[in-house]
Amino acid sequence: MYVVIPWLSYPLRTLHTHRRVKIFIIIATFTILGTSFAGLESTYEQQHATVPEERTVSRLEIPPPTYTELRKLEEALPQHDLRLPFPEGKDGRYVKFSNQIVMLGWNNVLNEVLMNAHLAHASNRAYMFKDYVWNPDHYPWPEGHRPENPPRTPLSALIGGTVVGQSFEKDDNAPRSVSESWFDHVCPAKERRIIYTGDIKPTVAWSEGNVIFNHWAKVLLEAPESCIEVMPSDDDKFPQVFDLWLWGSERVLSLWKSFSRSPTSRLLRTSGIVDRSIKQNEHLFMPPPHWRFPWNTPGPYTHMLAMHIRRGDFKSACTHLATWNSTFYGWNLLPHLPDRLKFAPSVVWNTTEYFAAHARRCIPDVDVITTKAREARRDYAKSKFLATKLEVVYLLTNEQGEWLEDLKNSLRDDGWKNVVTSHDLQLDSEGIEVGMAIDMDIARQAAVFVGNGWSSFTSNINHRRLVDGKYPLTIRFWAN
Repeated sequence: MYVVIPWLSYPLRTLHTHRRVKIFIIIATFTILGTSFAGLESTYEQQHATVPEERTVSRLEIPPPTYTELRKLEEALPQHDLRLPFPEGKDGRYVKFSNQIVMLGWNNVLNEVLMNAHLAHASNRAYMFKDYVWNPDHYPWPEGHRPENPPRTPLSALIGGTVVGQSFEKDDNAPRSVSESWFDHVCPAKERRIIYTGDIKPTVAWSEGNVIFNHWAKVLLEAPESCIEVMPSDDDKFPQVFDLWLWGSERVLSLWKSFSRSPTSRLLRTSGIVDRSIKQNEHLFMPPPHWRFPWNTPGPYTHMLAMHIRRGDFKSACTHLATWNSTFYGWNLLPHLPDRLKFAPSVVWNTTEYFAAHARRCIPDVDVITTKAREARRDYAKSKFLATKLEVVYLLTNEQGEWLEDLKNSLRDDGWKNVVTSHDLQLDSEGIEVGMAIDMDIARQAAVFVGNGWSSFTSNINHRRLVDGKYPLTIRFWAN
């Protein structure tokens, strides 16, 4: 299914049908619904910057990875055994979400993967995980250099944990996640019950997130069939169980308590490829020879400020967001986080002053970034719980050239002793392909993170940071 939104330049896609549907959304719709949707931005954002430009251009002499051994490991999971007792094995309980989004940015996909896995666990069903399918236009290697079209990355190259088949805790008897090939083996097409989204979603379409979740969990839990496949209905324009309208509104927040405490979140891990790639670059975050941290540290992240800086294509996205008066996205909306989205009473929507104030929060310039870094450093040092001096800046960015050099110089002039960017990392072919996950995990571990409130990339980093136990004060957004 292709869904074309007039102000976006690409379709939202699933792979099971080729029917094209055009949706024309008018301002009156948003007025009637009484809300604004940052989810539209999220798909736009991640579509256009999955991998920094340098990784797609200057490293083409490195062939793309094949993941031969990793794919063997995925297929050799111990739960891929027909002899296992219920709820695994030949009589086990399984669910495949064929309505799951593909060919969009990694973080739009990750949102849905994690929440679907959480739903499967609550339904006592094994979640079927599958490869991340790229939009070919944003794969690091051009056509002619790709192993397949559209390009695919094994999910376990990007994340680890129960979602990709690792075990639950000892007292949790839920069935473990299985690969797509195993699902096809244990659940041949003729033995699957098909549930169409149009038969379930309308009842709860605009409900709170927890109502949507509980409604689907009841359906999947009470279904007697071993094998369930959730399919999009032809008339469902946004067929995901947890669709962009939910992620771009405060209705998603009712899911936070159960989701953040779930095995899906608590046992979510960094993939082996991402972890190895980061460890090979950690020396970049350590002090240069001419200075030292004031005390020994357990690692390179204790004194790090990570900042998510989207530029380039994101300028037009920010204009769209301002035009629609969009909220922050996903977990960036959590009320206990600082720097919430508020403008001065004198700043009225759809005015020149509004667009200028919005731009400072969405696509900040060098002065705004330098000021925010200084503010984050000051607040962190003043905290009675944290009280550590920040010295290192890591910039997660798709920007290059003179503007980025000006920013680095401004930060150094403001007292930052080490400034590192995404482009400084030395990566092999696997690391290049999962570069977005590498940036995210560095930001997860940093002492303080400043992100973009309209970004699913930032939202998923903040999810991991909060589940890890990071203080809310260490999670900041670009502010006026």
